[in-house]
Amino acid sequence: MGEGKERDELGESINDVFTSVSAMIRGELQGTNNLLELVEKMNLRVAEEYNGLGDVASGLRVFVEQLKSKSDNFDEYVQQIDAIERQVTEFEAVISMLDKHVSMLESKVQSVYQTPPP
Repeated sequence: MGEGKERDELGESINDVFTSVSAMIRGELQGTNNLLELVEKMNLRVAEEYNGLGDVASGLRVFVEQLKSKSDNFDEYVQQIDAIERQVTEFEAVISMLDKHVSMLESKVQSVYQTPPP
């Protein structure tokens, strides 16, 4: 009878150990499962953020293309302005020469009228 009690106690102790180990493993698996669910939710959130960033990048690409088109138009205007500026510079040089020539003619005319007739 003494052996039966010892076997029962040993069996109960082994059963308690298995039950405790089983509960511990179940707890760890539940924790791992919760962690995996959290990681999955985080991945979904990051995917949503990247989709949003993709939309922003697409919008920025269209905006940059529009800016480039406007820049090309402005380049034409800049070339026209440069040409006008060159023409104005040449015109100023011609006016300066004419001004010197007119000044010279004025001095000749004044000298003719200031000298008494012979």
